[in-house]
Amino acid sequence: MLSKDSLQFLEDLRANNNRDWFSDHKKNYELFKKDYHQLVAHFLDVMKPLDPTLELLEVKNCTFRINRDIRFSKDKSPYKSHIGVWLSSGTKGQSRAGYYVHIEKESSFIAGGFYAPMPDDLKKVRKEIAYFHDDLDVILNEKNFKKEFGDFDRNEKSVLKNPPRGYDKEHPAIELLKLKSFETSVKFDISEILQKDFVLKVSKKLILLKPLNEFINRALAAEEI
Repeated sequence: MLSKDSLQFLEDLRANNNRDWFSDHKKNYELFKKDYHQLVAHFLDVMKPLDPTLELLEVKNCTFRINRDIRFSKDKSPYKSHIGVWLSSGTKGQSRAGYYVHIEKESSFIAGGFYAPMPDDLKKVRKEIAYFHDDLDVILNEKNFKKEFGDFDRNEKSVLKNPPRGYDKEHPAIELLKLKSFETSVKFDISEILQKDFVLKVSKKLILLKPLNEFINRALAAEEI
């Protein structure tokens, strides 16, 4: 779990998102960073036995820099006031589905699947769905998955209005084939992080996403040499 001091650091950073403040509170940041990395290490300890594809991951593979990339953003705030934990078997230059934990006041959530794939990867996932949608239906309708996550996240930006090129509108999985992103998520209250069993409780939910990640990763591995 994260400490109250770490959550307070995020709140203070949100209110003082500038380089001068950050420089003046560098010691606080170092304590926060240590706490963050310990949280990630705990997730790895719990998740690796549940999903062997994560076995080679180290803490450094699952964390994000606090500095924001502001090159193409209207928001020039230099730092993130949230943190994320990303657990995936993917490597540099190799996209894979995975598990994600997002920690932010009023916007905390856990998620899994494959967010906003590049065109070539999107084609592979759609091809897998087109031929093996029955497999995906079983995954999405599994009792515990359905209870916890419901379905893929859908919004106007993540779903095509018309069938993708090359697919008939009468295809039995056409609503899945219209998706441009294949992630599912569920929110939680940030106060839950302070509970001693936070990582265990969240991991029990995350591992429900393993079959979905395996389906997507099977598609992404297709045609690779």
